[in-house]
Amino acid sequence: MTLAQTGIMRPFLLAQAAMSPAAPSPGSKADYTLRIAPVTVELAPSHILSTIGYNAIAPGPVLRMREGKPITVDVVNDTDTPELVHWHGMLIPPEVDGTQEEDSPPVPPRGSHRFQLTPGPAGSRWYHSHAMAMDDLHKGAYTGQFGFVFVDGGNDPGHYDQELFLALRDWEPFFTATMEDDDDDTHNGPFLEKPAILNTDPNGLEVSSMIYSINDKALGSGDPIRVREGQRLLIHFLNASAIENRRIALAGHKMKVIALDGNPVPTPQTLDSIFLGAGERIDVVIEMNLPGVWVLGSTEKIVRDSGLGVVVEYAGQPRRPQWVDPPKVSWDYTLFGAPNAISPAPQQTIELIFEKIPRGMGKFNSWLVNGKPYPHEREFLLQQGTRYRLVMRNRTDDAHPMHLHRHLWELAEINGKKTSGIIKDTVVVPYYGRAVVDFTANQPGLALFHCHIQQHMDYGFKALFRYS
Repeated sequence: MTLAQTGIMRPFLLAQAAMSPAAPSPGSKADYTLRIAPVTVELAPSHILSTIGYNAIAPGPVLRMREGKPITVDVVNDTDTPELVHWHGMLIPPEVDGTQEEDSPPVPPRGSHRFQLTPGPAGSRWYHSHAMAMDDLHKGAYTGQFGFVFVDGGNDPGHYDQELFLALRDWEPFFTATMEDDDDDTHNGPFLEKPAILNTDPNGLEVSSMIYSINDKALGSGDPIRVREGQRLLIHFLNASAIENRRIALAGHKMKVIALDGNPVPTPQTLDSIFLGAGERIDVVIEMNLPGVWVLGSTEKIVRDSGLGVVVEYAGQPRRPQWVDPPKVSWDYTLFGAPNAISPAPQQTIELIFEKIPRGMGKFNSWLVNGKPYPHEREFLLQQGTRYRLVMRNRTDDAHPMHLHRHLWELAEINGKKTSGIIKDTVVVPYYGRAVVDFTANQPGLALFHCHIQQHMDYGFKALFRYS
């Protein structure tokens, strides 16, 4: 079966075709055009929302590129505010990475900008707005400005019948003082970094949501994923949330995890469910061996019932969609590691302590890295070619998806459990826990390090790495 035969993907394929007209940019025609403008998203016939998106849809079109083949992208901004398009997981220079902190040029209001970049590495990447939002929930990652990038390395064996790109998303965010944080999957410890004395000051306002979807449809709306017994599905999952980490499952089926953040894992594992921090991607292969009509969605009932799911329908099975709770097993990155691999030894260690100051920014919490919010003026200086170890100590009651721009890192330890061979660009540092990653400083220029939850980043949870 081709992608064009897969109902849930049809809008994204049509959107790709619509990208061919060049933006009003000088010179030759661009390879891709992204137009930022208001869009409406019909999550369900009874629920249509307005947001900002790319090319008249949200999520934006799936962009397929060839690793190492230079491309041009015209970004046209039809809104009244400056915008930034970040190419998450790409190893590209800071001037095209799409972040204000790295001095990437913004796309001006009612203007356009042409970017030239060389895609890489191969695998599942994504693009999204990197604009600050602060207390405006109609900006930045709260909008519909996100989409998949798949960088083709030319070595896909193609042992599957369907390839799907599924983005997990929450919509219509709001501020609340009573947010229940039960999705971080790490409340069972060990709490290696829990302070002896906790700050018991009242928390500031957090961002939450009660409306969810996979791609642009809530559970029960839009076309199901249609399959036949015996087929193999390759699914690229993305947690495109600006707010939450998520666990998902396909009822009655197992998922074979083959890549994390687009990078093949040393040891693929077959699991009942998977866990994605905000910004993370997971690629899985699913054997369709249990005819029926099932739900693929959040393992949290309230979230699934509020839209985070899609129906998977076998041919000739006119039944009601079924959900079966998967076994409750804690997420463990180290399952995918290479037990006997020998990784390059780090030459220098950078300690990073994360703290929260309740209501440190008026009615909002503030977030500190090593005792201070952003900026950290020339505090983190990298030497070209040096192998660094980042020891991330999370002394807060949140699980934080941490992302370093323009670099890939290797997970070395999670909550005291050592591993190797797992290459990622985003790692969830557990609740009161610790994560250790190693990377080689081989991408000169500014590199932003931050929590991928928009509100945390906006209120101080970021730092700028520089090359000396």
